[in-house]
Amino acid sequence: MVIFGATGDLTKRKLYPALYYLARDGYLPEGFAIVGVGRQELSDEDFRSQIIDDLNEFVGDSADKELVDWFRERTLYTGGDFDKDKELFDDIGSRLEKACDEFSIPRNFFFYLAVPPSLFATVTTLICRHGLAEESNGEWRRVIFEKPFGRDLASAKELNSHILRILNERQIFRIDHYLGKETVQNILVFRFGNSIFEPIWNRNYVDHVQITVAEDLGVEQRAGYYDNAGALRDMVPNHIFQLITLTAMEPPASFEADAVRDEQEKVLQAVKTYSPEEVLSNSVRGQYGAGTIAGEPVPAYRDEEDVPENSETETYAALKLSIDNWRWAGVPFYVRTGKRMERKHTSVMIQFKKAPFVLFRNTPVEKLTTNRIVLHIQPDEGISLHFGAKVPGPVVRMGGVDMDFDYAEHFGETVSTGYERLLYDCMIGDATLFQRADMVESSWRIVSPVLDVWEAIPARGFPNYESGSWGPEEADELLAKDGRSWKNDIE
Repeated sequence: MVIFGATGDLTKRKLYPALYYLARDGYLPEGFAIVGVGRQELSDEDFRSQIIDDLNEFVGDSADKELVDWFRERTLYTGGDFDKDKELFDDIGSRLEKACDEFSIPRNFFFYLAVPPSLFATVTTLICRHGLAEESNGEWRRVIFEKPFGRDLASAKELNSHILRILNERQIFRIDHYLGKETVQNILVFRFGNSIFEPIWNRNYVDHVQITVAEDLGVEQRAGYYDNAGALRDMVPNHIFQLITLTAMEPPASFEADAVRDEQEKVLQAVKTYSPEEVLSNSVRGQYGAGTIAGEPVPAYRDEEDVPENSETETYAALKLSIDNWRWAGVPFYVRTGKRMERKHTSVMIQFKKAPFVLFRNTPVEKLTTNRIVLHIQPDEGISLHFGAKVPGPVVRMGGVDMDFDYAEHFGETVSTGYERLLYDCMIGDATLFQRADMVESSWRIVSPVLDVWEAIPARGFPNYESGSWGPEEADELLAKDGRSWKNDIE
C-alpha cells in the first residue's frame, strides 16, 4: 500500500488504525508492506517511530506490541513535492521493489491519495507516467481517491475524463467511508433478506423519508478546505446520496459490484433536477453562530480560526428531493446535514402512512401512532421499529413503543474506523461500495443547480442558527409547509 499524504491527519487518525484492525483480525496477508509518501523529508526510522506514536494514540492501550512491531518493520518512507519532484516517483518505485523483495510480496500495489483533490489528476498522471500503474502477469494496480471527487458537474466530468484516459475503471476506487459502517452495509440485507419489509418499501405505504447527518463538531482544523467547499459539497454528493441510493434502489440481480451500482445509478437518474425557482423553495442553507455544545460555549463559524469574518459558506444544508420512478413517485426525501448541531447523529428514517382512523372514532384515542423504521448509522449503530400498542387498562388507549436492535449488544463491541471494509475490498478488487464514474456525475448533476443558485444569490441573515440547535428555522418550515416535521428526538 502506497499512501500519498502519509504524515497527514486522515492517515494517522483513520488509515493506520484501520490497517492495524485488519491485521489484528487476520485480514492482512503476511506479504504486506506500506510505502509512505509525504512532503516532509524523513528517514524510514523517523517515519516508523511516528507510526508507532500514531497507533498508540489512536488505537490506545489495546495496541498489541507484537503487531505494532510487525507494522514497524514493514514500513518504508520517501518524501518530496508530489507535483514537482519527478525523482520522487522513481524513488517510490525503488521502495516498492525493495519491499517486495524483502517481504516476498507479489507485485500487487494500491495507491491511496490522501491529498487535496486539486492534486488527484497530477499525482495519478505521475504514477502512470513512471510505470507504477502498469499491470502484467496477473499483477494488479489500483488507486483510491478520497472525497470530494470534483467541485461541481463540470470539474467531476473533467477529472473522470482525465483519469479514465490513463486508468481502467476497474482500477479506480472512489472511496466514501460512510459505506464502511455496518448499518449502511446492512441496508441491503435488511431490505432484501427479510420478506416482511420489502413489500411495503414503496410509495403505496411510505409517507416520506428523512436522512440526517448531524455533527456536533465545528470546522476544527479544516477551515482551509471547508470554507471553499461548504456543507452541500462536502456531504451531499457522496455520503447522503449513497444513503439515498441504498435506501431507494431496486433489488440487484446479485451482490456483484456493477449489479449493485447499476441500480444505484438508476435511482440517481430518477432524482428530479430543480430549476432555479424550485431550488429556492426546496433547499435551505445555514451557518452556525455561537452557542453551547455539551454545556461548553463554542464560537460562531466566522470566529473560527482561518475563517474569513464575512464568510458566506454554509455549514448546514437541507433539501427536499423527489425520485420520479414507479417505486417512489410522490414520496419526498428530506435530507439535512450540518455542523455544531445538538448532537452527533446519522440516521435514515422511513415514515409510513397513517392507518385509517375510523375504528377508533368512539374511543379515547385522539390520533394513531404512525409507524417508522429508523436505521441508526452513528454513533450507535442499529435499527429500531416504532409502532402503536394498547396502553394497559379498561379503556382503549394507544401509546408508541419501540423495538430496538443494537449492533454492539447483539454482536459485541467492535472497534473500527469505518475504513477497514473499504481497504479490504480494494485489496480483493470488490468495488461494490465505491462510486463509479457515472454515479459521481449523476450526483453532481443534482447538486450543481443548487450550488449555482446559492452562489448567485448571497446568503441572508448568516449566522442563522445557534450552535447546539437543530439548524435554522427555515429548515423546519421546509417540512412544515408539507404538514411534516423533522424527527429530532430519535436516539
